[in-house]
Amino acid sequence: MRDFATSTEPHRRELLAHCYRMLGSVHEAEDLVQETLIRAWKAWAGYDPARASVRTWLYRIATNACLTALDGRARRPLPSGLGGPGDDPGAPLTPSSDIPWLHPFPDARLDDPDLRLARRGTLRLALLAAMQTLPPKQRAVLILRDVLEFSAAEVAGFLGTTPAAVNSALQRARAGLGGLSAEEVPEPDDTAVEAVLDTYVRAFERADVAGLVALLTDDVVLEMPPVPLWFRGRDDYGRFLERLFGMRGPQWRMTRTAANGRPALVAYCRDDAGVYRLHTLQVFEVRGGRVAHNVVFADAGVLALFDLPAAQPAARASDGRP
Repeated sequence: MRDFATSTEPHRRELLAHCYRMLGSVHEAEDLVQETLIRAWKAWAGYDPARASVRTWLYRIATNACLTALDGRARRPLPSGLGGPGDDPGAPLTPSSDIPWLHPFPDARLDDPDLRLARRGTLRLALLAAMQTLPPKQRAVLILRDVLEFSAAEVAGFLGTTPAAVNSALQRARAGLGGLSAEEVPEPDDTAVEAVLDTYVRAFERADVAGLVALLTDDVVLEMPPVPLWFRGRDDYGRFLERLFGMRGPQWRMTRTAANGRPALVAYCRDDAGVYRLHTLQVFEVRGGRVAHNVVFADAGVLALFDLPAAQPAARASDGRP
């Protein structure tokens, strides 16, 4: 039998994605992966490769560690999961620090092959927020069956139940997603998405509200955790942008990153000294050549997940973009 580290290390990143789907927090997912590996190391002498692959064995341990961690915990929502959209883009932006918000997942935590393995569409924020509304065991069944494609018999073995019970839980979990699907979604054309984001960046850096609104779908959603307020529709999105630029000024810079298998932008706002300070991370869904959903994260702890520079100098180095 191979040594423990050689056998388990290749699975660390996909276990991280699995625990993140279950818990909705990168920090908690990292802790649970570490706990999974500790449990596995302690049980390594009794591991039987004839009964299950190392990967299957680790997923069983990780899933049960997640279920234990979730016992009695509140779900991690996005603002849209807490009530209807706001109708006043001038409403106070009061953070709710007592809510355990859903976190974004930096794509940099998974290299490209791992990201394909994790299936990018199944990491999207809207789907994860819907999964968070499911009871933990239903959530586990949905992820193990529809995302990771374990058999009903394998999942029953993970959870100490029967294949019939797994299939019943899967039906209830699918119904609970409200029309969203945990199956892989077709990826938008990368060139088209790049063009939309490039145009968005240019308009945002000019504080061009009309140009930004032209890039939005009619039913676009704007969310801003840890502020529980959210908006639906181009008009309110545009009115909120007018408020933002009015409060923070028209001098902005944006850089590109990726989160949850989706394009993301990092916004920097110019201060009175001419330095561009880190402001927000914005994670986008692009549909039909338009921005359909933007989740804007401003919490310092969330931004720290992406190892972002806190500031940019006044002079801008060329990045090769027009």
